[in-house]
Amino acid sequence: MRTIIVGDVHGCAIELDALLDRLAFASGDRLVFVGDLVARGPSSLGVLDIVRRTGADDVRGNHEQRLLEELAALTQARGSAGFRATRAGREDGDDPKPPSSRIHRDIARSLRPVDWTLIETSPLSIDLPEHGARVVHAGIDPAIPFERQEPSTLLRIRTVLVPGAPRGKGAVLWGSRYEGPPHVVFGHNAAPGLQLHPWATGLDTGCVYGGRLTALVLAPGQKIPRSIAARRALLVSEPARRVWFSPTKGPPERIKEAS
Repeated sequence: MRTIIVGDVHGCAIELDALLDRLAFASGDRLVFVGDLVARGPSSLGVLDIVRRTGADDVRGNHEQRLLEELAALTQARGSAGFRATRAGREDGDDPKPPSSRIHRDIARSLRPVDWTLIETSPLSIDLPEHGARVVHAGIDPAIPFERQEPSTLLRIRTVLVPGAPRGKGAVLWGSRYEGPPHVVFGHNAAPGLQLHPWATGLDTGCVYGGRLTALVLAPGQKIPRSIAARRALLVSEPARRVWFSPTKGPPERIKEAS
């Protein structure tokens, strides 16, 4: 049936459920996430539950990578027994100083073994040859063959420098320089909003920041069109219920993960 590729969810489980209802998601549909399932929104655990319930595929985002770094730091500092104690609710003053933020420490404490399995087994890319597409979290460096891309690039790239550009004006969105094929579908960069480049589609429309959660819906065997108008017709969005997180102020109130 259809292939549905969904942008960064960031713990917005209510909006994700509503989007799937809007799409009339059925068991035969293939659901693919571009990463950053977790963090900043109200229910990272709820989103992970939906991913498992729907049998979805997901690529690893930088926030999932932060959680894996958190797990490695806690395990190294205190051993697996110490990590279990931390998850059980040790005081902050007893914790080591891991490389991630308080948000990621809180999520790491709440994750269940099935959640860690999902995150640890998530690939950095998924190819969809029937659609002429490749899904990554952040993007690629257009100047480097895909097999030589660094994991950090796939997880975090936003812009590239244009050779010979005036000082201070040389950074452009990487998708504007990518010439394909395949067509790359990605997320990660909510600031520009929806990105529709000839060979790349950015689906992070900032749901967690009060924007929208957006999906690209492809019929069986349908190639992603290069035409912007034709591609827009394949997009379905669900508005955010509220601003869950401000990049400058954090969450408007402390959001506790459901146990």
